[in-house]
Amino acid sequence: MFKNQPKGLIPAALSNMGERFGYYIMNAVLVLFLCSKFGLSEETSALVYSFFYAGIYLLSLVGGVIADRTRNYKGTIISGLIVMTAGYLILSIPILSTSDNISWLLPLTCFALFLIAFGNGLFKGNLQAIVGQLYDNPRYSAQRDSGFQIFYVFINIGGVFAPLIAPMLRSWWLGVHNLAYNAKLPALCHEYLSVTDNMSMENANNLYELITATGGDAAGDIQAFCTQYLDVFNTGIHYSFIASVAAMLISLFIFLASKKGLPTPAAKVKEQSVQISDEERRAMASEIRQRMLALFAVLGVVIFFWFSFHQNGTSLSLFARDFVKTDSIAPEVWQLINPFFVIVLTPVVMWFFGSLKKRGIEISTPKKIGIGMGLAGLAFLFLAIFSNAMDYPSAETFRSLPVAESQSMLAGPWVLIALYFFLTVAELFISPLGLSFVSKVAPSHMQGLCQGLWLGATALGNLLLWIGPLMYNAWPLWQCWTVFLIVCLVSMGVMFAMVNWLERVTSDAPAAPAAAIDTEEKDIL
Repeated sequence: MFKNQPKGLIPAALSNMGERFGYYIMNAVLVLFLCSKFGLSEETSALVYSFFYAGIYLLSLVGGVIADRTRNYKGTIISGLIVMTAGYLILSIPILSTSDNISWLLPLTCFALFLIAFGNGLFKGNLQAIVGQLYDNPRYSAQRDSGFQIFYVFINIGGVFAPLIAPMLRSWWLGVHNLAYNAKLPALCHEYLSVTDNMSMENANNLYELITATGGDAAGDIQAFCTQYLDVFNTGIHYSFIASVAAMLISLFIFLASKKGLPTPAAKVKEQSVQISDEERRAMASEIRQRMLALFAVLGVVIFFWFSFHQNGTSLSLFARDFVKTDSIAPEVWQLINPFFVIVLTPVVMWFFGSLKKRGIEISTPKKIGIGMGLAGLAFLFLAIFSNAMDYPSAETFRSLPVAESQSMLAGPWVLIALYFFLTVAELFISPLGLSFVSKVAPSHMQGLCQGLWLGATALGNLLLWIGPLMYNAWPLWQCWTVFLIVCLVSMGVMFAMVNWLERVTSDAPAAPAAAIDTEEKDIL
């Protein structure tokens, strides 16, 4: 697994663990936190989530341009870590949201999210570009795919622990105040505090029942209890952002300690600048155009993978809260299944590809991405069949049912385990291999920008995430999941239709270094 890999790979991956830790904290709690903190609707919270996660990836284009133009990848990465830390620090301050302060507290929260997104933009794509540059050395070039798979394993280690932190701290803080956790109670508390006179009888009865179940007195001051519960509930989540600050600082320390062993692109370009003739430059400019067209074609497909996969932070997270038994395991905890499967299954996938290669069967990266789209479709096919068999209505209808009735319809945890198994295998066929594909086709003077384009495609997919909760709340669940199944299958078909062309383009010689392309050719690109 680690044979013939460059020495800088593991330090680079460990530097990314803090960012992944914060990412999975936000992935697990952000939509639920915005609902419980500010009383926002699920659709509005999902919209904020969509723009936040789109910003994380879209701003990688800005970070890539900055690093490419300054040739200071390492300095840009360090700046990104510092800016992200500042964003998490702001989020860690527990302030009770009220009608008097929400006008500035919600914008402050959104500003903190912007800092995290912008810092991520400076950091993420440029670190991936540096990893790609490790494999520009002919000694390691054959290990590019496996290297990015190893990189992907290590950065997900932080993701295994992150989803445990928020529910653990929240439950601890509730316990300190002699209260218990209940996923449905915050929404009912917000409804009671905002429209007391208009609360439906069904929701009022559910509120009183849950107050008693969580340690309150349903015959006492309901308004005081609701205010206290929301304050304690959300303060525990704020404390989890302190853990994100600590993780970011650890990543910063690791990167500072290891940066001398990582590539310095500016020096490399200077060394190679005298080795390319005019005729070679013209030929390489034509090749680069073809490679960029191939890159954009793949990006167009993976937009729809991320639109489907990143439902794990929106509609799938809401599904875990509403339709799965969470009395012993909080819904956020299920987010760790994905990074856990990444760590466990990556060696299996690498072994599988290695075994095929030894038999003379080598699956190209474009084919692997197409297969991954089909595997993602299997995940939603399973969920659609299960939801149809259980006769699940829309989530909005389900939440209005009496507590006893809805409890009898809850799914077991095995459903989420099976779902994330399929989604993670799909991710392993697409995400790390996609990074490898980008690093292979990207011209050396556009490494940061091209990694930013990959992340920009992810951003476009994330901009569509709000559609998931909209369908989830309005349609019977099997219809909602069927939409994602169709999206994945169509994307798979398009990818396989382009495979021969993509294989032909990416089988050519490596792209030219930056110094090989004169000003006129750069304008063409």
